[in-house]
Amino acid sequence: MKRLWLVFAQSVTVLLAAYFVIATLKPDWLDRRPITASVVPVLESSTPAVANENIATNGFRAAARAASPAVVSINTSKAPENNPQAADPWFRFFFGDQNPSQPQAGLGSGVIVSPAGYILTNNHVIEEADEIEVILNDGRKSAAQVIGTDPETDLAILKVDLKDLPVITLGNSDALFIGDQVLAIGNPFGVGQTVTSGIVSALGRTQLGINTFENFIQTDAAINPGNSGGALVDVNGHLMGINTAIYSRSGGSMGIGFAIPTSTARSVLDAIVKDGQVTRGWIGVEPQDLTPELAESFGIESGVGVIITGVLQNGPAAQAGIRPGDVITSVAGRSVANVAQLLSAVAALTPGQAATLDVVRKDGKIRIDVTPGRRTQQPRLQEQR
Repeated sequence: MKRLWLVFAQSVTVLLAAYFVIATLKPDWLDRRPITASVVPVLESSTPAVANENIATNGFRAAARAASPAVVSINTSKAPENNPQAADPWFRFFFGDQNPSQPQAGLGSGVIVSPAGYILTNNHVIEEADEIEVILNDGRKSAAQVIGTDPETDLAILKVDLKDLPVITLGNSDALFIGDQVLAIGNPFGVGQTVTSGIVSALGRTQLGINTFENFIQTDAAINPGNSGGALVDVNGHLMGINTAIYSRSGGSMGIGFAIPTSTARSVLDAIVKDGQVTRGWIGVEPQDLTPELAESFGIESGVGVIITGVLQNGPAAQAGIRPGDVITSVAGRSVANVAQLLSAVAALTPGQAATLDVVRKDGKIRIDVTPGRRTQQPRLQEQR
């Protein structure tokens, strides 16, 4: 018994000594936490997006003061691409020096959404960048790491390793109404952080050809190049959206700007931080908005449902029995009235987990269980500001 106790004591002593040596010389060996985490600590507010009584006297001072510190400028650079023929003297004689000597620079904005250093911005701001620098409103600078991107919503998540970060409070973008006052905060044209004011001009803007999944907040608050990835906040300074694009014939603001709602941005943030990517459902159909004439022929209310014009052979929908000419009115209990809503509802499904679709055919209404597959990531449709 005494011998066993001696062996045990010696083993514990050796292990403690090894731990002490590793902790002293190689502490990183003991810290194997991944860069991402399963839970993102954020500040969320239950305060409705309504004007407070102080706006008449203080304007938007309090909202700008609350939100501005958490809005950052983002500088990106990309190494110039070398032309393999540039060294040929005959090529240079006829075409000149085709090798750019300076790296390509980009400019945008971002929003700090977590004390852990996570920053929301647009994918097109940091796309293909070799180096990303984040500049805080207090003057601090830091290199940023790309945690993940989602080109189909044009969102990206960055991370910086800084202490005592100012964090914006996430608001409830679903509670916005047309006419609500909002502020756009960003770094337009690189002049420095700028706050502009306006109202919510429209909600649920789709079919703009900007992203695959569109559900934009439209605002007349001035948004210009460099504002992309910045914050759209309510009168309480709570984040309502990520400024993404403008409609412009001149390149500058014409009073029509678009922001991705916080509800969409939060779901993308959680998915990327948890899994490193956004996983979406897919059923393999070609949908089309239901016209009043088609709705009348099917005997259903106009504006309710989406007609299926094509079904991918051997896809999830085909295997479940969906046919061309079917009208899908709801997906997993979520009503759909247009193609954008159908895409969003299907994308929200969990691949491999059956969901019920309400379908209208000429011979009546039926319910079909479809097991969605995993949607492959599609390229971004076009350039944004």
